[in-house]
Formats: sequence, C-alpha cells, structure tokens
Amino acid sequence: MRASDAERERIAELLREAVAEGRLDMDEFDQRLETAYKARTHGELEPLVQDLPAPGSAVAPVGSSAPAPLRGSAANWPARIGGNATSKGAFAFWGGFNRKGRWTVARKFTAFAMWGGGEIDLREANFEDREVVIRCFTIMGGLHVTAPPELNVEVRGIGIMGGFGEGSNEDGEIAPDSPHVRITGFALMGGVGVERKRTKAERRRLKAAEEAEREARRRRELEGPDGGADGGGGSGRKEL
Repeated sequence: MRASDAERERIAELLREAVAEGRLDMDEFDQRLETAYKARTHGELEPLVQDLPAPGSAVAPVGSSAPAPLRGSAANWPARIGGNATSKGAFAFWGGFNRKGRWTVARKFTAFAMWGGGEIDLREANFEDREVVIRCFTIMGGLHVTAPPELNVEVRGIGIMGGFGEGSNEDGEIAPDSPHVRITGFALMGGVGVERKRTKAERRRLKAAEEAEREARRRRELEGPDGGADGGGGSGRKEL
C-alpha cells in the first residue's frame, strides 16, 4: 500500500514525541525522521515506530484516521491516574512548603498558608482519581499552583483584598483523557496564583526535536525531489 502525506506526518509526530520522552536520541530521531518523509509505502513506515509505543497506549496503525497524540506533558495521562495518594495536604505558618516532582495528589488536597507561602507543582504529578479538588486557603500569604498546558484545570476561588487564580498561562490544548482538577478556596490579604507552564527539561527536549526536524527538512530540500527515489522504487517492487 502506498503511504499518504498524512500518514507520513503521523509517523513523524510519533517520532517527535519519542525524542521528547527520551526514548530516542537525536541521531536516531534524525535518521528515522528523514526515512519517514522519504517513505513511499506502509512497509517503509511501520518499522520506524514498531519499538515506540504511543504515549499511554499502543501505536495507532499507520492507516488509522485517529489524530496524532498530543505532545509534551499530555503524554501518558491514563498511566498517571490511580494509586495511593502520597500527600493529602500542606501547611505553612511563618514558613513555606512545596509539593513538586513525582508525587500523587489526593482526590481532595488542602493547602493553607498564613504569613507564609507554598508551591504546588502538578507538571510531573500523578493523581489518585480522575476528579481532583485542590483547596487553597491563605491569609496574608501566597500559594502558587503550576500545571502543564494540557491538564484540565478549573479555578473557582475568591480573593478578598487579594487575588485568586491570577498568573500567566502558556497556550495549550486540553487533553481529553487528562484528570479534571478543580482549584477552590479563598485568599485574604494574600494571593493564590495558577499558572500553566512546561518544565525546563521538557521545553529543551521539544526545542531539540524541532531543531532536528528543521535540519532534516533542509537536507531533503538540498537533495532535491529525486533524492531517495531509487529506495522508494525498490520498496514499491518489494511490496508488489
């Protein structure tokens, strides 16, 4: 079967996701991406992703009409839901706390800060349930929640002589299989900030993948439209 442009692009997206997750090094990614864009048949495309599961599931068939998976922190959401909570709350009085890295958020998590502050980072967190409520209360203090762009976050808090839910957001598309996180509470003469942001490591990986893809495209343009034609013809005869 001859491969379409959409199928080649779907394989390229899987490769980009794999290098972002660290499954491929840059040399492997570069070679496979170049082969993907030169491929003429399904037989040439399929081996490129046979050892690379799609985030959270098996690789979609090449001929499938399913959309390409979301990139970055949206990956593997089903595997990040379930398990026992490692933290159900946090408290700060004349001090601070943080919850970040790999931790499991309880289905009900309560944070309180008075004359202090706290950081709740959800970018690498797991979740006890698909529906999670984070209750934030601060009096003359500050709490900051950081979420990945694809996480479904709903903010329903009240600020009294303060602010609730204020912060800069990166653009992102909500993943349909992500948990639903509801942030509630109040801030009295203080603030609760909610920010969407990728981790530095993830931004570096995505940037490296994009640079490698641009370099591969430049090389294909220099080779011209006939580059790899013999390999395509050979693969076509093999398929027949």
